[in-house]
Amino acid sequence: FFASREDPEAVRRSLMERHPINRFGKPEEVAEAVLWLASDSSSFVTGVALPVDGGLTAW
Repeated sequence: FFASREDPEAVRRSLMERHPINRFGKPEEVAEAVLWLASDSSSFVTGVALPVDGGLTAW
């Protein structure tokens, strides 16, 4: 995504400035949510949106 932009570093900085925790998520952080949803621990969870975005969509 960034590499296709005219100024990739400026795009990255702009996105980081808008992010509540000032960093991008790591693949393993998303994987933890996926693993939980696929486990028996989430057996009572139905029809829910679970954003794993570090609070980005909360703004």
